[in-house]
Amino acid sequence: MYTQRVLSGMRPTGSLHLGHYHGVLKNWLELQVEYECLFFVADWHALTTHYDNPEIVESHVWDMVIDWLAAGIDPNQATLFIQSKVPEHAELHLLLSMCAPLGWLERVPSFKDQQSKINDKDLSTYGFLGYPLLQAADILIYRADQVPVGEDQVPHVEFTREIARRFNHLFGGEVDFVKKALEASKKLGSKRSRLVQELRQNFHEKGDEMALERAKAVLQEAQNLTIDDREILFGYLEGAKRLILVEPQPLLTQSPKLSGLDGLKMSKSYGNTISMRENPDSLVIKLKKMPTDPARVKRDDPGDPEKCPVWSLHKVYSSKQALDWVKEGCITASIGCLECKKPLIESILNEQKNFKEKAKPYEEDIGVVKNIVSDGCEKARELAKNTMRDVRECMGLDYT
Repeated sequence: MYTQRVLSGMRPTGSLHLGHYHGVLKNWLELQVEYECLFFVADWHALTTHYDNPEIVESHVWDMVIDWLAAGIDPNQATLFIQSKVPEHAELHLLLSMCAPLGWLERVPSFKDQQSKINDKDLSTYGFLGYPLLQAADILIYRADQVPVGEDQVPHVEFTREIARRFNHLFGGEVDFVKKALEASKKLGSKRSRLVQELRQNFHEKGDEMALERAKAVLQEAQNLTIDDREILFGYLEGAKRLILVEPQPLLTQSPKLSGLDGLKMSKSYGNTISMRENPDSLVIKLKKMPTDPARVKRDDPGDPEKCPVWSLHKVYSSKQALDWVKEGCITASIGCLECKKPLIESILNEQKNFKEKAKPYEEDIGVVKNIVSDGCEKARELAKNTMRDVRECMGLDYT
């Protein structure tokens, strides 16, 4: 069966925290088993807010990749690479910018939202305005089918879909397109090729949408079609020009909302994080000082777990039995806040011990990490080159 391609990336802002692990990396661990995955370090994206301090990016890159490996991301199952080492990202971004309406960029929800919230950075740059377009190029350059996102990020994927749709409409024409489509269909075998032709005819002559979906399903299940073959045949089915760029779908992910040390979302910008490889003494101090339900002024004051930031961490780290014990103890004041935190501290320390053991060989020999990333960059660039070959050709830029 056709394996779908997933792309996801993270900005290198230093060592990752527990919010990154539970919100992103645990999801990647599942995806790398089910899909063809490409995970990249978005170092160019980091420059949109740190262009005036670029020297910090390099060390952050390696710290972050080590965290990925410590979390269990497997370079034998997923391709790990650095955005700036695949210059085709920048080329596609440039070419997409030629036909991307300015209004589309200005209406992206995060543009005005971050401008109003981030006051300590200069965001009045084209790099920040064009951030969503570079994100689109990151996805489209690999013809990724799926992009794992939370609900708040779906507009970014929809923006990418709109950009791909506009590009295909403007430049998707190709000489001998029908001939190439018929050649590709032969790989299906005579029986399935004939079925696809009949379903296509039903769609075009009768408007039978079910016929179109059945034909697409046949193509999805065909194992001997290349990505190029499949794109040509999808365009042929719909009566459109060739689909040079694939419209990705959002792959909605459910992840626990991990609270930081102050009860707000865990974020470096809030200064409320616990890193994945936190010093044990520092971790214990942070958790012991973590605020609890304000109603529990004294030891014998009853509390409400739902009003306590520590409770949200318990829901991620503690068993049902432990949760019941914490809830009962808090409501009845039979346990104090430090007692409540003790099993949580032990659970997080055990998790961190595992991260540190996995990270140790990479910390001791950064060359191993660089070799993993170098191999990933080569694989990623080959895929990117294939896409750019088609993009240049359809835009008339393949002349010599």
